[in-house]
Amino acid sequence: FSRIAPRVNFSVEEFKKIYGNFFPYGDASKFAEHVFRTFDANGDNSIDFREFICALSVTSRGKLEDKLRWAFSMYDLDGNGYISRNEMLEIVCAIYKMVGTVMKMPEDESTPEKRVDKIFKQMDRNLDGKLSLAEFVEGAKSDPSIVRLLQCDSVGGSADGSN
Repeated sequence: FSRIAPRVNFSVEEFKKIYGNFFPYGDASKFAEHVFRTFDANGDNSIDFREFICALSVTSRGKLEDKLRWAFSMYDLDGNGYISRNEMLEIVCAIYKMVGTVMKMPEDESTPEKRVDKIFKQMDRNLDGKLSLAEFVEGAKSDPSIVRLLQCDSVGGSADGSN
């Protein structure tokens, strides 16, 4: 970490530059802004070493529930406790830009809008047009592809995140 980002605190611009190195075939800047916002626990527009390590711990070694709560907080752009279609679309568009043409998407996910429709059909149990934390967690846990992605360990991981 110290070789890549030698300072203890770094800004969103520095974070975007570092994050972009991991996705050379797409534009990771918008998604990196969302990750930055979620890492920046105290909202001071910089990520210090403690914030970075805490977020990294949750995203890389945390239990599935913790990872899902973290992901929910990234998608919940206005912090109102729900993910709207527009919030989901904002993040999904950023993801599609980030992966560029490297990943071939199935037809029902060929555009960000189609992906968001598919997610809401799967997760919005009460059909109110927004996802609560409970709906998000339940829906994500019922989708093996999301569980694998969050666990980053499709061989040794268990569905409950206990690895």
